[in-house]
Parts: sequence; C-alpha cells; structure tokens
Amino acid sequence: MSIPHQTLDAQAAHQTDDAPDPHRTGVAPDPGQAPDRPAGADDVARPAGADDVARSEGADDVSRVLPIRLTADDSDEPFDVIDALTLIRFTNGEQPFARTVRLDRVKPDATLIPPDGRLLRGVREDTRRSQLVTGTGWTLRAVRWHSGGGEVTVTAESEQLADQVLERAIAGAAAEEKPPTDTVEMGFWYHSSRRGAYRTTRSIAAADWADIRRNYSRPVSAALDSLMTLTAETVTGRLLLLHGPPGTGKTTALRSLARAWRDWCQVDCVLDPDKLFGEPSYLMDLVIGDDSDDGRWRLLLLEDCDELVRGEAKYATGQALSRLLNLTDGLLGQGRNVMVGITTNEDLQQLHPAVVRAGRCLAQVEVGPLAADEAQQWLGDTTSAPPGGATLADLFALRSGRRPVELRQEPEPAGGFYL
Repeated sequence: MSIPHQTLDAQAAHQTDDAPDPHRTGVAPDPGQAPDRPAGADDVARPAGADDVARSEGADDVSRVLPIRLTADDSDEPFDVIDALTLIRFTNGEQPFARTVRLDRVKPDATLIPPDGRLLRGVREDTRRSQLVTGTGWTLRAVRWHSGGGEVTVTAESEQLADQVLERAIAGAAAEEKPPTDTVEMGFWYHSSRRGAYRTTRSIAAADWADIRRNYSRPVSAALDSLMTLTAETVTGRLLLLHGPPGTGKTTALRSLARAWRDWCQVDCVLDPDKLFGEPSYLMDLVIGDDSDDGRWRLLLLEDCDELVRGEAKYATGQALSRLLNLTDGLLGQGRNVMVGITTNEDLQQLHPAVVRAGRCLAQVEVGPLAADEAQQWLGDTTSAPPGGATLADLFALRSGRRPVELRQEPEPAGGFYL
C-alpha cells in the first residue's frame, strides 16, 4: 500500500467498531483539497486554515493541521490495510507513542494479544498471520510468521501505556527451547530496506570436531585442532581465513568451530557481506552491537568472499577491503571483541597481501582434498578412491553411489570468412 506525501485519512478513527477504516478511492485526492467526508465523521484530521491555527493556543502538533489520507487500490493486500490502519492514530496524534518488538521464536499457543484487547481485523495466509487489536487508549498489530517468529507493534496515548500493553502482549510468548547437544545457536545478519540492520537466530546442526576430524587431511586436521581449543584469553588475531577448492568442508569446519567456541564466542553469519562493507551505517550497527551484551567475543562469518580478498580487491571493491581490514585491527575494531571469518575458493597466492600479512590473521588454513591414502581410508574397503585424492564432497558422493548429473557440450567450431 503506497502512502505518498501526507496521504493517510484518519476520518474513520472513531467509527462504531473503533477501527480506523481506510478511505478507498481509485484516484488519490489532491493533497490541497479536503477529502469527501461522510456526515457525522470526526473532524480531528480536517486541515485547518492559518487563521484557525492562530486562534488555537494548543495547536503545536503538526498532525492537527495537515491533511491525512489513506488510499487503497486493487494492488493492495489485506496485510497492507492492517499495516496502514495501525499507523492512523499514531499519525493523527491520538496515540503519539509507539513500541515494536520482534521475537525469533514464539510459542505455538501464544496469541501476542493482551487479554483485554478487542480484535478488529485479522488476516491469515500460508506463511503469515496479522491481527489488528484495540483497547482503551491503545492499538496493537500482532504478526506471526510460520517460520516461528513474530512481531508486535503498539501505539498508545502515553509511553507508560505503550510499554505496559507491549509487556502484556508478549508475556510468556518467547519460546525458550534448549537446543540439542548436536546443534548450536547461530545468528544471521542481513540489511532490510524496511528494518535496516537485522539479526535473527537459528539452531543449526554442528558436529563435534572429534567426529568429523577424519574428513580432513592430516595438515588441515592439525591446524584445526589448535583452533578448536582456543579460548578468549588466547586469541592473538582478528581474521580467520579458510581457503581452498569448493567441496573441501570449509563450512562444515566452521559449524564445528561455532560449537567448540559457544561458551565464549557468539558466531554470526553475514548473508550480504558486499552490502556490509559497502554501507558504513550497516557496518556500524553490526559492529557496535547491543550495549547490553554479555562481553562475549563475536565471530562474523563471510562465506565465499572471493572478490573481497583477492589481489585486485582494492581496485575492484573500493573501500570495502579497507573497511574489512579496519575492522580486524584498525580503529573500528578497537574496544569490540569482534573477529572475522572468511571462506574463499581463491588460492593463497591470489589473495591480497594486506589480508594475509603477519600478525593480522588468527589463522589461515588451506583446506584441500584428502590424499589418495587418506581418501581410501575414509571410504573403507567397499569403494576405490581416485588415485589423485578426493574432496570431501566427492567422497560422500562415492560412498552413496550417486554422482551428480553432468552434461557438457563441446562448443561448435566458429564459422567465418578468412581474408
């Protein structure tokens, strides 16, 4: 639902069902012309002239003198209507205080609605549900996603009332599930055009290092052994670099690392690293974090960031590489216990020298294929290993007996005239 320059109509804010209904019209009215109003409609949002403002001693609220209209058309959905109705009383000044809270996991039986609330609108789809609820001096919108999360927005006549209504709405709603021992809670960051920097959490499968150590070559296993036993007191660098061909188990190792470090380090995956280092505001929101955190270290994972760390990165990505390096050992990272973990398919010789310089990296590990004898030991006696060794992905495919379908077409010889 588009809400262009000053286009909310609060004329129905006091209808018989207390619902701030939208004023539907095919063409948005001229912002300079008062909208058609039904007989008896409340004039709280009617534009006032300059003389009226001068005569009104308390007219210091700009919402009292501006036209407020809402238009809807057939491109809008019921969810859009609820979103707009939620804001009407906030916009016209009746309920000038708003609060919003987001929950990653909500109990299945939680309503996110205070007991004394009255349901005005309700929408349900395959993946989400939205409800508009009202009470004395307040309006609430409750959204539930089928992924398990939820969001509650409250507008109210006072800050204290907004806080009280929100507290009653979410009381006991958060699901405090204890994750299984073979999982670890990991955060996922992304930048939303609506919310800005946003973090959600999920429990992901993470095997114990002792159970997957055999998936890596001897040199790689030895290097990862030392990483798994690190503590907050023994951190000596801020950049963790895992590089090597695809399918060698870099991501699997990082999940196991998140499990090994979970007592002292929170691991977060950044889903849009190009935007992270391209927008300073996003980077600051993520790095500064919550002032109420418990002082734990944080490891920010950036997967498959070849373009960020390769040799020509400074030229190709502008300030992105500089901001990455500043985060690891520059002013930006000072006072924040933040490490950065990067996976890349690039060879070590192709990486930018500034990335791999001595003292910057906590570790740089090249994760390569298993040698032929290691691959054969991994497979056992039932399957023969390739003579040149194999990646972890290849070994799983060989053991299952299924190979990916591949179709390669030879390019046709180019025709043309010879001079």
